Amino acid sequence: MHTMMPEHQPIAIAPDQIPFVREMAQITRSMWRFGWDERNGGNVSCILEEQEVARYIDVNQVIRRFQPAFPVHELAGRYFIVTGSGKYFKNIIDDPEGNLGVLRVSYDGEHLELLWGLKNGAVPTSELPAHFMSHIERLKVDPQHRVVMHNHATHTLAMTFVHTLEENAFTRTLWEMCTECIVVFPDGIGVIPWMVPGSSEIGRATALKMKEHRAVLWPQHGIFGTGATIDEAFGLIETIEKAAQIYMKIAHLPIRQRITSQQLTDLAQAFGVTPRPGILDMQTDTQQTK
Repeated sequence: MHTMMPEHQPIAIAPDQIPFVREMAQITRSMWRFGWDERNGGNVSCILEEQEVARYIDVNQVIRRFQPAFPVHELAGRYFIVTGSGKYFKNIIDDPEGNLGVLRVSYDGEHLELLWGLKNGAVPTSELPAHFMSHIERLKVDPQHRVVMHNHATHTLAMTFVHTLEENAFTRTLWEMCTECIVVFPDGIGVIPWMVPGSSEIGRATALKMKEHRAVLWPQHGIFGTGATIDEAFGLIETIEKAAQIYMKIAHLPIRQRITSQQLTDLAQAFGVTPRPGILDMQTDTQQTK
């Protein structure tokens, strides 16, 4: 059961020095530098613990309230740091209060309460419904889950134009591009059809895939990655993107050797991971991967 925090004086500290604000500013700057978040592309949300928020922010002082796209009873009382709608990732590190917000889902799950940031009338990312739906599903399968990260990873996006979008085949190709891939994402990549972003429909489709995958591909758009920490979610996308980059460099060339099914099996056993069933049994040839 959630209760209001007792009155106390939060630590007086510059906004860019609040640990969870600094971490968000740094990772969004990295994504922008990688070219994954042009203009206002991309969004991130991270679940925070009440105690860590209350250390720096007065959690009893609600600045504004928002009406969510749908009631989020499953996340009632949860705290989040989120990127703002229309905000450029390159600007976050210089103006975190104008580009980020710390929110609490109201204790009845019916409203969002702004506790910090989103200055000058800014609002949370338009993809927040997709984030919330994904958070709900990931928490069901992983109680340590905390982060949903969306960006337009360049080579992963490019790969959706030339590779079959059947998710097991897509995953198998990525696994074959780099030895670490099956270790980092043994659960594979979920793929949904092309859909208009920002809608409840794309949020539901993404969340459905999140029941079995930590990463979901939006064809011709980008990728959603999740994890227990900012680093874990970023590292997941980073690894997928590296594999996609290798694929895009070699897809037009004759393949003389590849990582075999037996080698992928050996990798999984060596690192104690369980590959998604059915993928290692697939036949690999140029017709399947191109």
